[in-house]
Amino acid sequence: MDCIKAFVVGGLLCAIGQILIDYTKLTPARILVSFVVSGVILGGIGLYEPLVKFAGAGATVPLTGFGYSLANGVREAVDSEGLIGALTGGLCASSGGITAAMLLAVLVALIFHSHDKS
Repeated sequence: MDCIKAFVVGGLLCAIGQILIDYTKLTPARILVSFVVSGVILGGIGLYEPLVKFAGAGATVPLTGFGYSLANGVREAVDSEGLIGALTGGLCASSGGITAAMLLAVLVALIFHSHDKS
């Protein structure tokens, strides 16, 4: 049942993004940024936590989950380290995912050689 919940919630988040692409003049970059910012805002005011508890990876893997991770990292760091945690908490909380994305991008770039379509 957990997999079904994750699939439905993650699919709904992706469907929202697809609807925004199809029916608005927003660029994909603006949609991605708005997803991260909405995750930060919803995580900061405590509305994203129930969704994470319900859907697990369906809520934490999309970009809104990245924003939620940033907000949680800042909150925890401010609680433990004070005001300096506002500057370091988000990076500490999300550094694992950022590092994995960068390493995999380098690995893929080394294995596959890009070329022009023409």
